[in-house]
Amino acid sequence: MWSLQNLLFIICIALICATSTAAVIHVSGYEERDVNVSCSYGEGYESYEKYLCRNDCGNSDVLVKTTEAKKNKYSIYDDKKRRVFTTTLSDLSSVDAGKYWCGVTRTGKDIYTEVRVEVEPDSCCDRSTNIQSYEGGSVSISCSYESEDQNNLKYICRGKQPSTCLQQALITSDNKRKGRFRLTDDKESRKFTVNITSLTQEDSGSYLCGVHRNTGLDVFSAAELEVKDVPHFTILIYVVPAILVVLLILTFFLVMVHKNKCNRVPGDGVTVNINTLNTAEAGVKMNIYDIEDYVDMASLRPQDMSHDDDTGKDKSVYQNFTTTEDIDSQIYANHSS
Repeated sequence: MWSLQNLLFIICIALICATSTAAVIHVSGYEERDVNVSCSYGEGYESYEKYLCRNDCGNSDVLVKTTEAKKNKYSIYDDKKRRVFTTTLSDLSSVDAGKYWCGVTRTGKDIYTEVRVEVEPDSCCDRSTNIQSYEGGSVSISCSYESEDQNNLKYICRGKQPSTCLQQALITSDNKRKGRFRLTDDKESRKFTVNITSLTQEDSGSYLCGVHRNTGLDVFSAAELEVKDVPHFTILIYVVPAILVVLLILTFFLVMVHKNKCNRVPGDGVTVNINTLNTAEAGVKMNIYDIEDYVDMASLRPQDMSHDDDTGKDKSVYQNFTTTEDIDSQIYANHSS
């Protein structure tokens, strides 16, 4: 008889241990946010009461049960078709972290499933990457991830709250192009990059790169973007070449005008020189006429002229130019020289 009692006791302990050592459910949530704890049960227990408790699961340790649906910050719902009941813990705080039990009431020992709840601050991260760019330009934000996350969903959002990041994602790896945003995923280097174009001052601020995980919390990395005004030297880069082009055009125009003026000046000079030559020729003609008159006078014979005095002088003059031919030869020689 004693052996039978011992055997029954051992079997009972084994059953209790078996139920209590079932797979532990791990749940994570963020402070001031909600988290759901889902527990399954076997067929035939659909109509049985379910509950969530802490510590030793005494009457005072029961937080909420299906017969009351809601109590304080806890609410419970039993999906009998799926044989899963879910308890929601609202407005999480650090004191909510720890061990819980999902219980199914039955005759004798209840069925328990252990639950571990982790509560994290709804902020990220201890470190962030600082990125700078200029208004009107573009910027790339690169985010690394672990090898086990290669096929997981990647996304980026603004702000520092991981709890709402996926719901407020600017772009995801499922939709790699959206407006000014473009996402590329390099699985070999385990890095995804988000490119943002046509930057404005409003794009400045905090960004979170997120990698979704099916169990536990998503993984995040932070970036801080600063969009600056376009610097003056950048404006000069565009303005100076335009000014230089204008100056080159003006210089070319002035050179052409000056060249045309230079081509006209020599023509005027020729005209002046021609006039001068004409004047000189006129002077030569006048001199020739004067000399011819002189020759005509000199060709007169001494006897045709009445000179009472200085007869010797007249003869010496007449001897210098005896004939008209001699005078003409002398004039030609002087003009040639």
